[in-house]
Amino acid sequence: MTARDQPAAPAQPPDQPDPNRWRALVVCLVAGFMTLLDVSIVNVALPPMQRSLGASSAELSWVVSGYALTFGLVLVASGRLGDDRGRKKMFLIALALFILTSAVAGLSVNPTMLVVARLLQGVAGGMMNPQIIGVIQQLFSGRERGRAFGLFGAAIGISTAVGPLAGGLLLQCGGDAEGWRWVFYVNVPIGIVALGLGLRLLPRDTVVPGGQRRPLDLVGAVLLGAAVVSLMLPLVLSEQQASSAPWWLVGVAVLLLLVFVAWERRAKQTHGHPLINFGLLRTRSYALGTTLGLVYFAGFTSIFFVLTLFLQQGRGFTPLEAGLALTPFALGSAASSALGGRLISRMGKPLVVGGLLAVVVGLVATDIVLRLDPSNVGWAIAGPLLVAGIGSGLVVAPNQTLALEEVPAREGGTAAGVLQTGQRVGSAIGISAVGSVFFSSLASSHGNWSSSISSGLVVTVGLVVLALIVGIADLVSGRIARRRSARAALTPAPGGRAPAYDGGSRDGVPHDGSQDGVRSDGGSQDGVRSDGGSQDGFRRDGVPQDGLAADGIPHDGDGVSPPDGIGPTVVGRVVRSEDGEPVPDAVLTLVDEAGHQAARTDGAADGTYRLVATAPGMYQLVVRASGRRPDVGRITLSRRQSVCDVVLHPSATEHLLPVVD
Repeated sequence: MTARDQPAAPAQPPDQPDPNRWRALVVCLVAGFMTLLDVSIVNVALPPMQRSLGASSAELSWVVSGYALTFGLVLVASGRLGDDRGRKKMFLIALALFILTSAVAGLSVNPTMLVVARLLQGVAGGMMNPQIIGVIQQLFSGRERGRAFGLFGAAIGISTAVGPLAGGLLLQCGGDAEGWRWVFYVNVPIGIVALGLGLRLLPRDTVVPGGQRRPLDLVGAVLLGAAVVSLMLPLVLSEQQASSAPWWLVGVAVLLLLVFVAWERRAKQTHGHPLINFGLLRTRSYALGTTLGLVYFAGFTSIFFVLTLFLQQGRGFTPLEAGLALTPFALGSAASSALGGRLISRMGKPLVVGGLLAVVVGLVATDIVLRLDPSNVGWAIAGPLLVAGIGSGLVVAPNQTLALEEVPAREGGTAAGVLQTGQRVGSAIGISAVGSVFFSSLASSHGNWSSSISSGLVVTVGLVVLALIVGIADLVSGRIARRRSARAALTPAPGGRAPAYDGGSRDGVPHDGSQDGVRSDGGSQDGVRSDGGSQDGFRRDGVPQDGLAADGIPHDGDGVSPPDGIGPTVVGRVVRSEDGEPVPDAVLTLVDEAGHQAARTDGAADGTYRLVATAPGMYQLVVRASGRRPDVGRITLSRRQSVCDVVLHPSATEHLLPVVD
């Protein structure tokens, strides 16, 4: 930290996590819950809304679809602005706009006023959500990050599932004539409380000198926004009448995306700051996680669309009764999301695949039950929906955690924006496809709701199965690659050398300098060398340079051969730059030259770690810990065990720095 960036007093030690991080997370979850709840809560209020304002079917369609459209429009650009201009500032601006537009929507005197308010409300929601994920990336690391994402996943699942229930309760309390207004008014007091707590608890924005700010790629933002709108507009309009939707815009969207990619490459060459870092898409975990999320959300959100229609219009349920019938899914999702956040660091991708399998089983069971046409349909589908909800909770948050695991904190908002844009597009595709099949079946069967809901659920199950195939393919391909690499590891490498950790940077980009404490020549400013040596003859972890530790395990700096059948191994300790003390619970990841994760582990409480790679070669070692700047450096592994100690510098955490207006 430079003299220019003096911390605000009082300040905790720089290596300590923000003491307000869990309370700040609660503020973020409340705000995020409101924005996602408004995607589904409005559906049950459409009939009284139409009677009160005299709205046409097209205007009602825009009340629902316009929010989703503008929500997805601004996600990526808002994430980038939060990364560069301050997440707290962007969060508070977005929350204030969301409160204001909610009040205007509730006060609407005609359909046009309501539609405009909903469009702006979607903009506010889209601005806010990338900041939430960015704050989680910033405040949490290791196992805590998994727990935080688990709670965020619970908020996503609950908000999606309880929308009809919450809307039904508000309509019942407010009356049929004016109760729909409280669907929007309820956001105002909750939002005001969240705004006040956010001002106090969210970490302060980092001081970034004007000359170091990355310019916002306005042309790229406009091109991407136009492409997203062109793709989503026919999808959201097809929910009412597929034949009249402007499908030609899909071709325009493809053309705009091609122009966007060309422009981004030019921007990278011109000033080096494109809107989206396409290098993220070459990271296996992020690319596959984004793809799986897109496909799963296509099936996940369409479940509630067709079931709500079936229960209310086909079975005569009130909005409140329909919401109660879907509550088991929300309860299962909430419970398993919190559990999944704790398990993901140990189980990884198999947890997501298991969750997808549970969703398929639950939805197939729901379809079978509805085909039997039970008299008490609400109770009959409660069990299958509970199973599907439990599975969903093991998919959304864990997949999001894995997708963002290797994303540098500074890119967190932008990466979250791309990830959530994929989810919004997936939702629009799913609802369009399922809705088209559902209404076509209803028309051809002359109002047979039982067969129509079954047709819609078949498409929904198909989409979730497709997501399951993506997850299984990732698992199988990863295991095949590891087996091949393990066999290759048994072949002697032609003259391997000990690893040389060539340093990191504060934004996670490796360089050859020595600013981050570990130099490519093996030295560091605090006496900790990348080969583990120190000037007093001992490494910081107490291993003497003769290669034998107190536990009798050889740790020769030139490397020792690991046991047969085990790939190249690197061991060491993660320490603090200011005093050489160990950094507990660091997260260490080896990434191969293709951008795939080769190994991952959590450091011990005493800072020690052990990573086993799949094959000899050049890797990137990514090291993260709470309250520390992430560090990335290159390391060469041979068949012989290598030692590499890592020095982490204090993070320039936003809660330590004064606010910059």
